[in-house]
Amino acid sequence: MKAALLALTAAAGTAIAQQQGWGQCGGKGFTGSTKCVSGYTCHTTNEYYAQCIPSSGPAKPTKTTVKHHKPTKKPTKKPHKPTTTAKPTTAKATTVKPTTVKPTTTKPTTTQQTSSPTGGSGSGVPYAGVNIAGFDFGCGTDGTCTVSGAYPPTDSNGLAQMDHFVNDDGLNTLRLPVGWQYLVNGQIGNLDSTNFGKYDKLMQGCLSSGAELCIIDIHNYARWNGQVIGQGGPTNAQFADLWSQLATKYKSQSKIAFGIMNEPHDLDIGTWATSVQAAVTAIRKAGATSQKILLPGTNYASAEAFLDNGSGAALSKVTNPDGSTTNLIFDVHKYLDSDNSGTHAECTTNNVAAFTTLGDWLRKEKRQAILTETGGGANEASCLKALCEQFATMNKYGDVYLGWTGWSAGNFDASYVLGETPTQNGNSWTDQPLVKQCVVGQFHG
Repeated sequence: MKAALLALTAAAGTAIAQQQGWGQCGGKGFTGSTKCVSGYTCHTTNEYYAQCIPSSGPAKPTKTTVKHHKPTKKPTKKPHKPTTTAKPTTAKATTVKPTTVKPTTTKPTTTQQTSSPTGGSGSGVPYAGVNIAGFDFGCGTDGTCTVSGAYPPTDSNGLAQMDHFVNDDGLNTLRLPVGWQYLVNGQIGNLDSTNFGKYDKLMQGCLSSGAELCIIDIHNYARWNGQVIGQGGPTNAQFADLWSQLATKYKSQSKIAFGIMNEPHDLDIGTWATSVQAAVTAIRKAGATSQKILLPGTNYASAEAFLDNGSGAALSKVTNPDGSTTNLIFDVHKYLDSDNSGTHAECTTNNVAAFTTLGDWLRKEKRQAILTETGGGANEASCLKALCEQFATMNKYGDVYLGWTGWSAGNFDASYVLGETPTQNGNSWTDQPLVKQCVVGQFHG
């Protein structure tokens, strides 16, 4: 998902006297004004992004999660995704009535040697939806997440957005990114009751919306404050403990999927597979025996590089405790801009070749994958064409591709280059053209 570029497009690249609150005010390649209006200070998030935040401290935390990617080692495949700072939406919060979701009973995993893809060639993917960002704000591609940087979507209109996407648009999947540091309040160990409670409110809203799949996404790039999990950073046992706690909380919710990690990068894939195995084992042993678990490869989870970089081979060895691979789904990302960073409005590829190659391999291996991040300029003609073509290809492989979730709605405002946040007018919503035409339009349910 991200790399380190962000690029909240600055008003057509022309300098203005002062940036408004939450506007971009600096970063590599930025040509606009570096001064903020009264009451705001220009705060540097990383070398690629700076943002005007309230001088007295963020009433709305800054966000560091846009999609950038750092270029991959192969110049032809740059799967990054930025973690930059997108300006939090300024829309006033909409009151949403909280609902309680009763736990559902999960069935134990059946023993079999491989997963069994459902559906058939050309039948269309079974899941589609969007990301609801905000709890991941403040996270960078080095795995450093500031707890204060998170901006809970539940504090704005995130709950209402989810209801709209499901009930008005007919989408059935929502991915809910969150920083590891936020869940444990900055200290590796037990879930923080207050912070986890806020995240759980979003999760319960997802379940209450009627969504078929609600994805937990730990948005740390396989890192904690710059150090790789299982490779000099947190131990596999500490990582497994995080997932054991989360699985214990949600083991009775069959519609929750466990996204092991957002966009791992620059690590040893064989060693990373061992860390992934530790998390899978912990989840199953905690009692979440049948939920889907999403397994991400390196190169920012690039779908195009998944086979060449060894992710496919390494993650294929990850199994459930009974030796099966049932409901172990490969988690991939793919953007459509010139460097696959997800930081440019224009789309330059439809990714048909990438998803055809990966789809053929998945069929051969009898495995499945899900595309949990993708997107382009909300109203760009090139993206309206290319993204729809990408999804049409995935629909042809509906037996092995579970579906897609676009990046991103939630607390991104209209200025974000890959914004999928709908606009609200009273009780009605208006979707971004890209969402309406492709994310929704190519989903046949």
